[in-house]
Amino acid sequence: MGNDRLQGTLELLILKTLARGPMHGYGIVLHLQRITEDVLQVEEGSLYPALHRIEQAGWIGAEWKLSENGRRAKYYKLKPAGRRRLAQEEHNWNRVAAAVAKVLRFA
Repeated sequence: MGNDRLQGTLELLILKTLARGPMHGYGIVLHLQRITEDVLQVEEGSLYPALHRIEQAGWIGAEWKLSENGRRAKYYKLKPAGRRRLAQEEHNWNRVAAAVAKVLRFA
């Protein structure tokens, strides 16, 4: 799988996480770790460039707010274009996952 597919997968995971509601970067990391039982651990060096790409694409917006612990944090929120992109990427992911499952079953 190429680097573009891995980038796209991270973007899909971020968009899906933000579909739950606005979150700061560290909250996204914690959610992904918790939901995958620590199988997926996203490093800051991957997360923040991905958030920047997604924001530049117009799929998310961001604003500075106070976090739960009283610190300023940048909160990201899914935009309507991001919801459309999420639906498209989920569909593509499901197609790829089904194709891989067929190979694993029948090869």
